[in-house]
Amino acid sequence: MIRNKVESYMGFAARSRNLITGYNTCIMMMGKRKVKLLILSEDLAENTIKKMVSECNKNKVKYRIFGHSDDLSHITGKSGKGIFGITDQHFAEIICKEIDLIQSER
Repeated sequence: MIRNKVESYMGFAARSRNLITGYNTCIMMMGKRKVKLLILSEDLAENTIKKMVSECNKNKVKYRIFGHSDDLSHITGKSGKGIFGITDQHFAEIICKEIDLIQSER
């Protein structure tokens, strides 16, 4: 199952401290140009998604809307989070590619 690739890469990113979570932290780090990819879970409030997408566009950060916050929180070891920032370029590229693959198969 391909979904596991995204999950394992996000797990690696979390363990190597290349993953940040939460609304305010991600916005602050985007402002500092630290976020290479933002992952928003599909079950976030519409308004939250809109705000984060506009922050991404403002800061020229790639983003993907993917997965459910419970699953993603579980992988990263942070409960109740729906917003994830990847701060490593390499992880960002791999995860982005995997998400695009999964979404193109839907």
